[in-house]
Amino acid sequence: MYTNKIIAFPSKKEYPVYAEMYMDHIKKDGNLLTQLYDNFNTIKKFVASLSEKELNYKYAENKWSIKEVLVHIIDDERIYGYRALTFARNDKTSLPGFEEKDYTRYADTYTRTIKNIMQEYEAVRMSTITLFNGFSDDALLRIGTANNNKTSVRALGYHIAGHELHHINIIKERYLTKKIKHNIKKSVKFRLV
Repeated sequence: MYTNKIIAFPSKKEYPVYAEMYMDHIKKDGNLLTQLYDNFNTIKKFVASLSEKELNYKYAENKWSIKEVLVHIIDDERIYGYRALTFARNDKTSLPGFEEKDYTRYADTYTRTIKNIMQEYEAVRMSTITLFNGFSDDALLRIGTANNNKTSVRALGYHIAGHELHHINIIKERYLTKKIKHNIKKSVKFRLV
């Protein structure tokens, strides 16, 4: 499906300070594409172990459901993938930020099945892996500006992986009851960094 291309972990100069919380979740061994592939498959198994009620559960008022979190991860990956493409092609256009709460509010997630969401997730993930696999070493080091922050192409790839893990860890900590956690341990090797 893809080569085992090594994409070195970026230096702290290649991403904004806020991204540190995502970078902390990542293995720094250069196997970004493998991490992206493996994490998607783990999440796919995890999601399959949840009921519709669990997928729509919100742990507090004004918080997102698990389905909404998944769509947010997809949206973020699309946006950061576009940023990576723009910077890799040496486009000097300063890109805007985005308001994640508005994206989620208008995603109409409640009208979608989990099957539909996971089909989109898989398509976006495979597109991201293919995109980064095609970048040259020079392209991976190019820097661009988005939301007034300078970032390298490779840092955007690691952001995608770390952002996903950040949200999955929140789901594990705040959404899952002891019963659900027990059932997941039995059915899925749920070990994300």
